[in-house]
Order: sequence, then C-alpha cells, then structure tokens
Amino acid sequence: MPVEPRPTPWALREPHHSEGDFLGVGADLEPGTILAAYRLGIFPMHVPKGKLGWWSPDPRGVLPLNELRVSKSLRQSCKKLDIRVNSAFHEVMVRCADTRTEGNWINAQIIRAYTALHNLGWAHSIEAWTPDNRLVGGLYGLAIGGMFAGESMFHLERDASKVALVGLVNLMQAGGSTLLDVQWSTDHLASLGVVEIPRSDYLQRVSEAVKMPQNPFFDHPDQTTDTPPIH
Repeated sequence: MPVEPRPTPWALREPHHSEGDFLGVGADLEPGTILAAYRLGIFPMHVPKGKLGWWSPDPRGVLPLNELRVSKSLRQSCKKLDIRVNSAFHEVMVRCADTRTEGNWINAQIIRAYTALHNLGWAHSIEAWTPDNRLVGGLYGLAIGGMFAGESMFHLERDASKVALVGLVNLMQAGGSTLLDVQWSTDHLASLGVVEIPRSDYLQRVSEAVKMPQNPFFDHPDQTTDTPPIH
C-alpha cells in the first residue's frame, strides 16, 4: 500500500467557487501538498517566471472507462505490444518531457516531485514495450483510491501511447477504479472517448473516488505488475 507522507502545511484553496481554471500561485511540490491538492481536484503546473501555479479546469476532461474508443487498427497495435507497470517510471517522465513542444511544464522540479510520489507508491507509469524489450510508449499519473489522474503520455511508435491508455483502462476496470482524470480535453483525447464535465460534477466524483480502496494493480512501485489482457 502507498505510504501517506507528512501532511501539507499549506491551506490550499478549494476550487468550488473559483472563476476560471487558474487558482493561484505558491505552496510547494512536497508529496503531502500534491496529494492534498489532487484530493481537492487541483493539480500543479509551473507558470511564467518559474512560479508554481495551481489549476482546476472548468469544464474538466475525464474518460469514462466504459466509453474508451478502440479502433480496429488500435486493437491490432495492442496485440503487438506488452503492457508493464512501473518498470521504467523515470524514463517515462523524461520521455514525456522531451515530447512537449509548447510550455514545457515537465521540468526537473516536476520530475523530482512525482518521482518522490512514485517511491511512496502514489505515482505510476503504464508502459508499452515491444517483444524485443524496447519502451515505445507510455503515460504516468497518480492513483489515489479509485481515481487515476493522468499527467502526460508519449509515443515513439504509432499508437504506442494509445496502447498504454488501453492498458490503463483495463487495469482500472480490473481493480475497481472509477475515475480517469485527464485535466483538459483535446481533439485527440476526444477521439478516444474523453468528455468534458462541469467542475462541480468532477469535484463530487473525485471526493468519492479518493475514499475508495487503492487499486491493487498499482500497489507495488518499481516492479513489473501482472496486468489483465487487453480486450
């Protein structure tokens, strides 16, 4: 089971009545602060001049687990790649940072912060590997109770990040998770089944999901986890 860190000393601003996606700047990236923020429906992202910003989008992008769109070509790609969990967390984060062309928010501080959460059992990578042992796609995020908060993904081969997403959804369904948060929707994510919901609805869902038992497929950091088959 993940280790609960020292509580945050900061009084984080609850987003229920905030206007816009951006809540403000400040606080820190300690594990207790980040976990407290996600439990409130908030996440960090650096803003200009190196300041630490906090966000809670309205509307919020989520992927209903039973509405993931798997095309015929993606299904074929799933058969060609293996899914692993937490076997290359740091490399996944670095790859995600490398593929960012605008507003490169995955900086060294973010990598250190989420690696600390990974070492405590909260942050996880879902990876797509070739049969000859090459990492060609993946994503990372936080698993808190029945929620997985996706942060970023990358691919080096066609469909590899989508294969990782299919693997994540299967893991969540197999382990009893209920909420897959993607922060903001994009055209690409919408094509996979992501929808936008009002922030008020999201905050209700996250308050319920984080109280659920941890998904057992995310229990063991730094290990390859047996995963259910891709459907």
